[in-house]
Amino acid sequence: MLELKNIRKVYRPSGKVAVDNVSLSIGPGEVVGLFGENGAGKTTLMKSMLGLLRCEGEITLDGEPITTKNIARLSFATSEHSFFPTLTGDAHRDFYAEHFPKFDGKRYEALMEFFSLPKNKPVGKFSTGQKNQFEVILAVSQGADYIIMDEPFAGNDVFNREDFYKVLLGILRDDETIILSTHLMEEVEPFISRAVLLHKGKILGDESMEALQDQGIGLMDYVKATYNYRADRVAKALNELRNEEG
Repeated sequence: MLELKNIRKVYRPSGKVAVDNVSLSIGPGEVVGLFGENGAGKTTLMKSMLGLLRCEGEITLDGEPITTKNIARLSFATSEHSFFPTLTGDAHRDFYAEHFPKFDGKRYEALMEFFSLPKNKPVGKFSTGQKNQFEVILAVSQGADYIIMDEPFAGNDVFNREDFYKVLLGILRDDETIILSTHLMEEVEPFISRAVLLHKGKILGDESMEALQDQGIGLMDYVKATYNYRADRVAKALNELRNEEG
């Protein structure tokens, strides 16, 4: 169980509160969608989970603080990229196999083949979409129990994204957990088991997809209702602009 208790992150010297008293428990086997507008605190929360940012509060993994002893149980795929651009794919494979005892070489090979990624080309020379695919491949092959993904599919076309969702769910063990931040809510709806909504650093909603389905509510309807989305605001804004121009 990954548990966050009263997590708060304030950026200095601006004093901006990016995450504000967030408490969250995520168990084995969940596929959690982390949603929110730009600046809602999603990336900050994920980096806090990984210890990349200092924050107030407590983050534990099966009751233990996250340290060098258990950090390998978490992996991270980010569109900012965390690979070595001058190394080839296979050089990354060897590096990960040496540093992560649970690295899944068979999974790595299968995914590299599925996406037709070159193994002997420096990763820095990949296209944007290929770089993001490779980033995710490393994260899901590391052998981590909790795989954290922050907008991992940027630069990939809709067909590649759909293929990856299907392949990802097909290869995951029952105890592997995905925490996925993305704006592509309608695309990931069939694949997630839980939706967590952030707004101005706070959790605004947290619901299982099963509960929403039982109520006959789709993810977008749930999101719009939770955020009090006003469907008429675009029409009103256009009318005001037209009136000003007239």
